[in-house]
Formats: sequence, structure tokens, C-alpha cells
Amino acid sequence: MALSRRSFITAAGLTVAGLAIPSSANALSSSSSSSSGSSFGGLLPDRPKITHGIASGDMRTDGGLIWTRGDRPSRMVVTTSATDNFRNAREFRSHQLLTPETDGTGSVRLTGLEPGQDVHYRVHLEDAATGRTSESIVGVFRTAPTQAQDIRFHWSADVAGQGFGINPEIGGMIGFSAMAARHPHFFLHSGDVVYADNPIEKSVTLPDGQIWHNITSEAKSKVAETLDEFRGQYAYNLLDDNYRAFNAQVPQIVQWDDHETTNNWYPGEILDDERYTERDVNVLSARSHQAFQEWQPIDNDLAVDGRIYRKISYGPLLDVFVLDMRTYKDANDKHHAGTTEGGWILGDQQREWLINGVKNSTAVWKVIANDLPLGIIIPDGDFQEGVSSGTPGAPVGREVELAAVLSAIKNVDNIVWLTGDVHYAAAHEYHPDRAAFQDFSPFWEFVAGPLNAGGFGPNEMDPTFGPRVDFVHGPSYVSESPLSEIQHFGEVDINAETKEFTVRIITTLGNILYTKTLPAA
Repeated sequence: MALSRRSFITAAGLTVAGLAIPSSANALSSSSSSSSGSSFGGLLPDRPKITHGIASGDMRTDGGLIWTRGDRPSRMVVTTSATDNFRNAREFRSHQLLTPETDGTGSVRLTGLEPGQDVHYRVHLEDAATGRTSESIVGVFRTAPTQAQDIRFHWSADVAGQGFGINPEIGGMIGFSAMAARHPHFFLHSGDVVYADNPIEKSVTLPDGQIWHNITSEAKSKVAETLDEFRGQYAYNLLDDNYRAFNAQVPQIVQWDDHETTNNWYPGEILDDERYTERDVNVLSARSHQAFQEWQPIDNDLAVDGRIYRKISYGPLLDVFVLDMRTYKDANDKHHAGTTEGGWILGDQQREWLINGVKNSTAVWKVIANDLPLGIIIPDGDFQEGVSSGTPGAPVGREVELAAVLSAIKNVDNIVWLTGDVHYAAAHEYHPDRAAFQDFSPFWEFVAGPLNAGGFGPNEMDPTFGPRVDFVHGPSYVSESPLSEIQHFGEVDINAETKEFTVRIITTLGNILYTKTLPAA
């Protein structure tokens, strides 16, 4: 099961400056074999190699999940310590080998660690055939606390969209370095982690004549259809130095949106897009989901049905409810100006899970991570893509399901919704006094993004739930490039003493555009 010469040389096409590197989907061959694991025709050293850095995620009070990827069948070994000198270290070993079946990716769940502490960790690989070890990569993450502590976390969305990939002339994906510089305890990635439907070309000519230059790869030369092509989307993003460094420093809570599969998708859709030979979205989304699970630091055991939605408890001050508004939604063509019937975007099981989880939460703040905004009108041609029906008046379409959720949790204090998707930043206050539907308590929704993609919007708001736009910041034209300061991330500080919840909208150049502090009830 060693690397074949062909799979190493092609490496799914991740070619930078003419050099093919073994850091892509399909770099591991499932058909070749070697009794020694060290005969590679002189192309590779005898030691295994970590190809895409390390990452941590889905933290608990007793540990977290550590992820990596290797260039050959190997075992993942993680060493942890309370200090960066690794005294009194503990060792954790993966139960399963990193093999071609998972594209060389793997993870280890760390347990038995102290709550609310920084954990220093090292990752290395052991060759499955020879036992030889790779070089180590060092990272750090913080376990969730059991007592009230100050919390800082970031959220954003949209990476490598609209043809804007890794531009070495501006330092790559600088949003990740800007976030790392502010030392968040974790990052909530609100979806569009990759753009599987957006190829990356060597250059993009902007309306003002400027040229945006990209690092390219074979996997990003077309829309993703095969499993290996979906894997290659994640491999491409991790060519960015800032992203890999961020992954080693900041644990993540990751959800998906549409572009991990294709734009505005819903179950059962058949694409009308000549770029695709496979047009069954159910087939594409299954492949997309496998690649997403393989390449992200996600603990499948925490997902309610083994997919995306899950709850992350981060001590007495915070619970995070991660939604999946893609897998269970109804068809977009049911939502338009004439919609009169009810619809759904969460589905029965996820809706009841959310309602019960929020109502039973003992955390001071309940953050609902919605990968689609609630009141922003998001057209999909003549139809509607998001929650909003796009029309005033009583709830119709998917709004009926949202109304049921808001009504069921109206007696729960301190609920905040955080989202991305629309490629601009905003703050919305929803209030029943302004709404056609009034059986809910006032709440805030904050929007952040894009992190490294084209800028869009701002969009119009649907008045059904009484939104008021408190802040908005977007581009001056459609798909404005990251060369303009219209890339954003959001920052949340929760004060352990006052319990206040402070939100900031920050550009990827580090400029704070907006601040809002919410008192705890």
C-alpha cells in the first residue's frame, strides 16, 4: 500500500511552480503494495511525511480531536503536555491506520485532560510497514472549561470562492493570520469551507484592470464531481501557509453550507449545469460529505445522525448548536413569491433536537450557528434559497418551521444566532413589535464573511420576523475581490465576571468596524 510512482507524480495535480507535491487527494494508492514500505523509486525518503499540517476541533472539557494526513499507510501518534517543553507528556495512538480508504487522513480523540487549559501537542506518523517515524508538527488547543472563564471565539465563512484562491502576492489567505493574531480560543467555521463548484485559474482580471494571481492545482481546474476531486478542494486550501499555521494554533467547530457540494443545492436536485457530467446532487453531496468528514477535525460521534449537526458545550457560559441547513431542506422551487404552504429547512428530527437542546441548556449563552441567514432574502433565480420566503406577511414556506422554533424557545434567555453565506457583514435585531409573526422573544443575528472570496450584497430583508439592520458592510460591486477591504470575520468575547456577550465585526486587515455588547438576562 505504498505510493505508486504515478499517484505520487500526479498527486491529483497539486502543482505549484511546476513542482508536483504529495499533498493532494489520491496521493495514496490503494492498489500498489510493498513488503518493506520503503521502496519508492527514489522519489520519497524512507520516513513518512505529514502532508497538510495538523488541526484540532470539537473540544470537550477533557480533550479534543486532533487531525492530520500522511503520505503513506501509517499510524498517527499524538503526544500532549501542559507545557511546551513536553514534560510529563502523555501519548495517544490512532486506533485505525491512515490509509487510502480515507485519503490518508485520520484523527485521534484526546481524553482525560484538564478542563479549561492550553494543551500542547505533537503529532508524528509511524510507517505501517517499517515503523519509521515522520518529523513531528507541534500545535496547541484549549480544552473547554468547567468553570466560568473569559471566552473569545471567531466565526466566518467562504474560503476560495469566485475564483479567488491563494494569492502569494498579498501573503495568501491573510484572514487566517489576522484571526490568529487575536488569539481566539476556537474558530466557528460557518460553512463554504471550500468551493467545490468554483475552479481556480492562474489569474483573474478585475474590473479596474488589476490582476489577481492564484496558486493553482489540477483538482481546482474544474468543478468537483468525483470523490478525489472533492478531496482535492480541501487539499488545495491547505497549501496556504496561513491556514495551516492557524489550524495548529486554533481549534475549530466546522459546519458546511452549499459550496462544499455545489451552489444552492438541495436534496433530490438534478443540476442543469453543463459543467457537470454527474448531475444528481444526491450522488455529489454523498461524495462531498465523505471528503468533508475526512478532511476536517470533526468528531463523528458528536453528530446526532453521523452527519453535521451537533452541540458543543463550552463550559457554564456557552453552548454552541451547529446546524445543518442543507441536508434536510426542501426544494428551492417550492419557495417563491406565491408560496402559501409550509416548508422546512431543518427537518423534523433536527428541529426537535434544536428546540429541546436550547430549552434544556444550562449555559448562560446559547449560540445557534445557522449556515443560512434567517431574514436575508437570498434568491435562487426565480425561487428562494434560504429561510426567507422573500415576501412580507405571515410565515410561509420555510419560515413556518423557523416560526415553530422561535415560538418554542421564546422563554429561553440569551440566544444569539451567528451565520455567514451571503459574503458581507451585518448585525440584525429581530423584534416581535415590528413583525407579522409575534410569538417569539427579541434576539440578535450577526453575519460575518467572506474570509477569502468575492464580496456580494447587501441583500434586502424579509419583514416577517421584524428585523432591524443595525450594521452592514459589503462590497461596492458584485464579486468584489479580496484586494478590497470587504473580507470579514466576527469576534465574540464573553466576560466571565459580567456575563456580557460582546460582538465585533473585523476586516481581515484587522480593522474593527462594529461592536455590540449584549447584557446577560
